[in-house]
Amino acid sequence: MKKSGILMILGSALLLGLFYFPLWNITLGAPQYPEPLGMDIYISGIEGNSEFDIQNIDGLNHYIGMKKIPKPAEMWEFKTFPLVIGGMACLGILLGILGFFKKISPKWFLGWFALMMVLGILGMYDFNAWLTDYGTNLDPKAIIKLTDEAGNPLNYKPPLFGTEKILNFTAHSYPRLGAWLMFAGMFLTLVAWWVGKKSVKAQNNL
Repeated sequence: MKKSGILMILGSALLLGLFYFPLWNITLGAPQYPEPLGMDIYISGIEGNSEFDIQNIDGLNHYIGMKKIPKPAEMWEFKTFPLVIGGMACLGILLGILGFFKKISPKWFLGWFALMMVLGILGMYDFNAWLTDYGTNLDPKAIIKLTDEAGNPLNYKPPLFGTEKILNFTAHSYPRLGAWLMFAGMFLTLVAWWVGKKSVKAQNNL
């Protein structure tokens, strides 16, 4: 259990990288912008890839009636996500220490992984809901009103994952370093459960 406990501690600690590195990135490229506009999404707020990217994106959005990029105080997620990530990291580290000293079974590691999976799915669902509202809930008094062939307002929702064409812009939406650290950490906790399970089984067979 010592090896599995160490893996659990390391995997859980990797989640703390989300406090320093962006979770996701959305980039908008167009012929009139030699340098694409982009924003990094952290668990505590949104920052532009370059100094004026947020300002320029808000300026473009204004013409078609989209909302401004929200500030941390304007979204409950930016207050809640740091608490959730910090809590899960601390819980995982605690479970790893208890496992190291053989105070708990490896099933606790699997339980932590399952809880983290559920929280991750809920987080992605919430992120997609925000993108949908951001791209479809348009100001009816917008300067430019574009519609499809049926006369319905165009959907400017950026993709949750991947690349999509939006008017003359190409939107790219992909994970950043924080997300990859989280994925790696979760994988390590799954390995910790498997290693611990094998260790316990080997001891029981002695």
